[in-house]
Amino acid sequence: MNVNVQFREDGNVMRGYIEGEIDTFTAPVLRDELEAVQIVEGRRVELDLSKVNYIDSTGLGIFVAFYKKVTRENVPLRLVGLSSRLVRLFEITGLSELMSIETDAEVELKQ
Repeated sequence: MNVNVQFREDGNVMRGYIEGEIDTFTAPVLRDELEAVQIVEGRRVELDLSKVNYIDSTGLGIFVAFYKKVTRENVPLRLVGLSSRLVRLFEITGLSELMSIETDAEVELKQ
C-alpha cells in the first residue's frame, strides 16, 4: 500500500490530506512531505487522516516528530477525521493527551 500526502493553504490554515497506510515502508514518504512543510507563526496546521486506515509505531513516530516541529514554532497542530480505531491508538499511546484530535464523527457533525 502507498501513502499519498497533499497540502493546501486555506487562509491561515495549512491543511494536509493524508491517504493510505502509514507503516515502515510508507513512513519515509510521509516524513519527507511533513519536513517540507513551511511552518509560519500565526498559521495553524491541520492534518486530515480520514482516509488513513492503518498506522504502525513508525508512523506514530513521524507524527510525534512533526508535532515537536510545529510546537517549537508556536503553531497549533490538529489531527482531524480519525476513525475510532485510530483515535484508540492515539489514546493507548498517550498521544491524544499532547495532540488535538478530532474524530471523523465530530467532523461530520460540523458540516
